Amino acid sequence: MPSSVKALGQARSSRSTMAPDSCCCSPAAMQRRLPILAWLPDYSLQWLKMDFIAGLSVGLTVIPQALAYAEVAGLPPQYGLYSAFMGCFVYFFLGTSRDVTLGPTAIMSLLVSFYTFHEPAYAVLLAFLSGCIQLAMGFLRLGFLLDFISCPVIKGFTSAATVTIGFGQIKNLLGLQNIPRQFFLQVYHTFLNIGETRVGDAVLGLVCMVLLLVLKLMRDHVPPVHPEMPPGVRLSHGLVWTATTARNALVVSFAALVAYSFEVTGYQPFILTGETAEGLPPVRTPPFSLTTANGTTSFAEMVQDMGTGLAVVPLVGLLESIAVAKAFASQNNYRIDANQELLAIGLTNVLGSLVSSYPVTGSFGRTAVNAQSGVCTPAGGLVTGALVLLSLDYLTSLFYYIPKAALAAVIIMAVAPLFDTKIFGTLWRVKRLDLLPLSITFLLCFWEVQYGILAGTLVSLLILLHAVARPKTQVSEGPVLVLQPASGLHFPAIEALREAILNQALEGSPRRCAILECIHVCSIDYTVVLGLGDLLEDFRRQGAALVFVGLQVPVLRTLLAADLKGFQYFSTREEAENHLQQDPGTQPYNSCGDPVPEHKVALLKA
Repeated sequence: MPSSVKALGQARSSRSTMAPDSCCCSPAAMQRRLPILAWLPDYSLQWLKMDFIAGLSVGLTVIPQALAYAEVAGLPPQYGLYSAFMGCFVYFFLGTSRDVTLGPTAIMSLLVSFYTFHEPAYAVLLAFLSGCIQLAMGFLRLGFLLDFISCPVIKGFTSAATVTIGFGQIKNLLGLQNIPRQFFLQVYHTFLNIGETRVGDAVLGLVCMVLLLVLKLMRDHVPPVHPEMPPGVRLSHGLVWTATTARNALVVSFAALVAYSFEVTGYQPFILTGETAEGLPPVRTPPFSLTTANGTTSFAEMVQDMGTGLAVVPLVGLLESIAVAKAFASQNNYRIDANQELLAIGLTNVLGSLVSSYPVTGSFGRTAVNAQSGVCTPAGGLVTGALVLLSLDYLTSLFYYIPKAALAAVIIMAVAPLFDTKIFGTLWRVKRLDLLPLSITFLLCFWEVQYGILAGTLVSLLILLHAVARPKTQVSEGPVLVLQPASGLHFPAIEALREAILNQALEGSPRRCAILECIHVCSIDYTVVLGLGDLLEDFRRQGAALVFVGLQVPVLRTLLAADLKGFQYFSTREEAENHLQQDPGTQPYNSCGDPVPEHKVALLKA
C-alpha cells in the first residue's frame, strides 16, 4: 500500500478510537456505532482503486470456497454462496477493521454440520439465533467473556477442527461414497473402503492440490510491484499476482473445464457437484418450524435439537472473528473495537438468516488475501458481495460441472495452515502446564466439539484458580521470618498462607516473630481479614508477633476498619525488623512495633 494511503488509514483509525464522548449523539459516539462515518469523509480515488482490486481478489477466492464449505456443512452448494455476501454489506457500515471479511469458514461449517443434521432449515435458524445472542453480547458489552477462553484451548480446537475437516474431505478426494460423518467412523470406513477409490477423482484431486500449492508458493515469493519498474515488468508481475491470488477460482475452473470435456465425450470419470439452485435467494423470515413427511417440528423442538450448539456456535464465531481482526489490526498498526465487532457479526447473522445463510464469521484466509491486496477500507467488501450476487444470478448452471475432488482439494489446502505444528514445542519451552488444556481440547473435540471446548476451558480456569489459591510466597530466613506473597491475596489462599506462616515461624525452636510484606497485595476480602485476625491471635498466644509491611492504601484502610487486635504495620522492612529485634524477650505488643499513628489513621479515613 502507498505510504500516503497507509498514513491516511492510520489517521482515520486513530481518530475513530479516541476517548468516548459523554453524549450518546455526539459525533464521536456516532462514529463508534457507525465506523463508516470515521473514514468515509476522507475517501479518495486511490482508496477506491485499492479497494476494488482487493474486493475482486477476495471475491474470486470466496466463490469456490463457499461452494466447498457448503459441502463441509452438509448443505446444498448454493447455501455456501447465500452465506457469502451479507457480511460484506453489513461490515461496510459497522466494521472497525479494514481487512476483515465475514463469510463461511471451514470451522464454522464444521460446527454447522454437527448441530443442524444437514437440514437447511436448522442451519438458517441457527444463524438467526446465533446472531441474536451475539447482538445481545455486543449491546451488553460482554466481549470480555471471550478472554476466559485461553490460547491453548483455541489452538487445540482449531487443530482438531483442521484434522476433522481435512480428513473429512479424503472421501471426496478419492471418490468414496457412503462414508459416515462422525470422525472415528469416518476414519474406519475410509480405510475399509480404500479399495473402492475412483482413479479419476484421486488423480484430479491430487493434481489440484499440487497446483494450489505451487500457486501459493509463487504468491509468497512474488516481489511487490514498485512504480519504478518498467511497464512490461509491472504487467507481468500483475498477471502473476492475479493468477496466484485467485488460485482457488483458477484451479476449480480448470477442473470444471476438464470435467465438461469428458461430459461432451459421454464418459464422466469424476463425481460432480451437480445441480445448484439458480438465482438469488428469496428474502423471508427464518423457519421457526419444520414440516417434513414425518410431521411438523416446532420451534421449541428445533431449539432443543440444536442444544449446546446455541452456545458453541456464537461463541466460536465471535472468537474466530475477533482473533482475526486483532491479528491484522496489530500487524497493520490500527485498533479495533471488540464490542462493535460483536454487533457487526451479530447483525450479519441475523440479516443473513433472512436470505438463507448459515452462521458466518471472520475468515483468516480471505482476510489475509484482502490485506495483501492493499485494501484501504471495508468498502472492498462491496465488490466482493456484488461478485457473489452476480455468480448466483448468472453462473450457477456452470457449477454443475465442478468435480467434488477439486472442491476437496480447495478445502484441504485452505485448512492446512490452521494446524499449528509449532505450538506444542512452544508451550513445552514456555509453560508445560498449558499443554494440558491444549491436549484435552484437541482430543475431546474429535468426540464432541462442545465437550472439548468446555473441558479445555475448565482446565484452564482450574490452573488459573490454583495460582490464585496457592500464590507463590518468597521467604527470607533469619532471626525474623519475612514472607512476601508474590501475587494478590484472595480468600482461597488465606488458609494455605496461614499454615505456611505458622509452620515456619511458630513450629520450630525458638519461635520467631514474622513480617508479612504485602507490596504485591492490592485488595483483600472479608475472608482474608478473618484469616489474618486468626493469624494474629495465633502469634499472640505463642508470645510472638506478626507485623505488616508495604500495605497499599486500600488494604490498609480495610484492615484498620476491621479493628484487628494487635494489628501493627510499618512503612519499610528495616523499620519492622528493628522494632522486632529491639527486645524480643518482652511482651510482643509492647516491644514488636508501635501502634498506628493517629495522623495516619486520620489521613487514611479521609
